[in-house]
Amino acid sequence: MAESGNGPLSGVRVVELAGIGPGPFAAMVLADLGADVVRVDRPGGAGLRIDPAYDITNRNKRSVLVDLKAPEGVAQVLELAERADVLLEGYRPGVAERLGVGPEECLARNPRLVYGRMTGWGQQGPLADTAGHDIGYIAITGALGMIGPPDGPPAIPANLVGDYAGGSLYLVIGVLAALQHARSEGGRGQVVDAAIVDGTAHLTAMIHGMLAAGGWQDRRGANLLDGGTPFYGAYETADGGYMAVGALEKRFYGEFIRLLGIEQEAPSRDDFAAWGELRTAIAARFKTRTREEWTAVFQESDACVAPVLSLREAPRHPHLAARGTFVDHAGITQPAPAPRFSHTPGAVRRPPAQPGADTEEIAREWQAPSLLAPPPADPAGAPPAGPSRIQQKDTAS
Repeated sequence: MAESGNGPLSGVRVVELAGIGPGPFAAMVLADLGADVVRVDRPGGAGLRIDPAYDITNRNKRSVLVDLKAPEGVAQVLELAERADVLLEGYRPGVAERLGVGPEECLARNPRLVYGRMTGWGQQGPLADTAGHDIGYIAITGALGMIGPPDGPPAIPANLVGDYAGGSLYLVIGVLAALQHARSEGGRGQVVDAAIVDGTAHLTAMIHGMLAAGGWQDRRGANLLDGGTPFYGAYETADGGYMAVGALEKRFYGEFIRLLGIEQEAPSRDDFAAWGELRTAIAARFKTRTREEWTAVFQESDACVAPVLSLREAPRHPHLAARGTFVDHAGITQPAPAPRFSHTPGAVRRPPAQPGADTEEIAREWQAPSLLAPPPADPAGAPPAGPSRIQQKDTAS
């Protein structure tokens, strides 16, 4: 078990049936925490074509290449499932069953297996069998409708809210809870149905409480945390950059307007009728200096103001650099494993797994001799090794 490192999940064996989006990220989280994750790649690759050398969501994993459309491929996966603690799949409902690697078959071989299922719509419901992507999942939960300006369309938060927050992380929570049960006295394996719509809806719990209490308006840009207040939002600077302001509490707000330099002329924050005037004053003041200059003004203060950085800028921020929030591994700057543990720290141990590269090693360590059968023929159109790193293919979760 040398490849499981010394994270808190050291010794836990995970089989990941290759897919796209939230499934691989969830498996990466488990791998970052020390689990021994074996990714079962398919001939031809997954739907989103990324050069495997750059696919960070496959770090800390190992890979075997299996053709699940062939009987020997099904036997290979079932052999791995028999030796695993967790299996993750992200197919549409019914696909794993048709392939012969569904929960019934896997749990028959391994009654303590945690079988994690990752979908957008869930295993049941009117939309369960339809295609979808992050934007649609968060749209019907109300989450997308909360984000953006009041006079424009909703702002699209990449695929962070649905795929990863509402999907991957809820799958990880479910798997770890089920694993705890399976390992307890009298416990047994079970199926974890992680749906992005369920997780995303769950993320809005506090907002629903505020809505019921009358403390949240059911429209964008009119509330405490959605840019409705002039002291919680982003303001443009003289050089076209932006500063993020989150001065909600009065004492933080007091420091904010003092350092901003509008303490004397700013209208009272408690005067709702003057919020438009206050917003204008704040915006005008921010436009008088560059982002770098305002960053220096608010640095290490309690004004709750921060520069809005790009993805390439973020690793160089002094605080993130001091904490090691990003690491360089195998020539790629990437987020470090999170959260942190005092006795069993996670780490980036391996670069992104190359499809099929670890077959012999896994067959030996997992005592799964069926993996040593001749591998599937290398298909035409494999991910390129040249400068073009990302290709799109029409697919859906």
